[in-house]
Amino acid sequence: MNHPTFDPEGAAGTIRSWLAEADRVLITAGAGLSAAAGYDYGDEDRFQELFPALHRLGLRSRYLVGVPLPPDLLWGYWAVHIDDIRFSPTPNPLYQRLRELVGDKDHWVMTSNVDGLFARNGFAPDRIFTPQGDYGRYQCTTPCAPAVWDSEPLVARLLAAYDPDTGAVTDPDALPRCPNCGGEVEINVRVGPEFIDSPYLPAGRRLQDWLGTAPSGTRLLILEFGAGFNTPGVIRWPGEHLTRSLPHARLVRINPAHPETPADLADRALPVPADAQHLLGMAGSQRQCEPAVRRSMY
Repeated sequence: MNHPTFDPEGAAGTIRSWLAEADRVLITAGAGLSAAAGYDYGDEDRFQELFPALHRLGLRSRYLVGVPLPPDLLWGYWAVHIDDIRFSPTPNPLYQRLRELVGDKDHWVMTSNVDGLFARNGFAPDRIFTPQGDYGRYQCTTPCAPAVWDSEPLVARLLAAYDPDTGAVTDPDALPRCPNCGGEVEINVRVGPEFIDSPYLPAGRRLQDWLGTAPSGTRLLILEFGAGFNTPGVIRWPGEHLTRSLPHARLVRINPAHPETPADLADRALPVPADAQHLLGMAGSQRQCEPAVRRSMY
């Protein structure tokens, strides 16, 4: 693995230089980007603020997949969590800074995040591939049919019946059922084989077409943010494979915990052991200036 001594100013300069030289940009992102933007699932203080009842029960983070909660508490959690992270109308400065950094470059987004923050902060929705799902949809748990439904009305109904003191949905009629079969439902995110991925496949095909039909010699820059080893097959490894397969591709891996890049990509990969908040601020500033470090292969 390639992990040289880190020079923040030099890394920011290299990113500005590589971005200027790129014909196309593919932004790839894992949970670390949203954590840097203020949505850290492991933030205990924020968890206690949003879910005081669950905190009193001994829970400490939003990583609740598989936790055996009764339906009234489970859907109370989902309503507050999704309303906070998916439907908040407040613009996010970090994502907006990233959008400004990319500017008018021909670009796509591929992210394992299911919070909709890219589309809500200036990125074109039809150029965002979210293979892990979207909090904006829910589905039958079985599933009885390959159908999904808009979760925003569901969240509003749950919040109207939500008691923050107990953390529970107080009206049993507000608890969701499948509109098709009347059975149990779940949020449309990839947890197991029941996940319905049909809403996301068209974007995946368009992304593959965009990559596969690029003219010979196209200079692709992959900007990867916060993709670790929880699901490396979704973001991290595909980015490395794509860089290897395209001789004019470059990879920037921004990750404070796991920035390492493969040794065979040493000349075309930049490991950045920094928080996206800090790094984007540096890379975005003085974008028109001569970079501090210039590593060019073109």
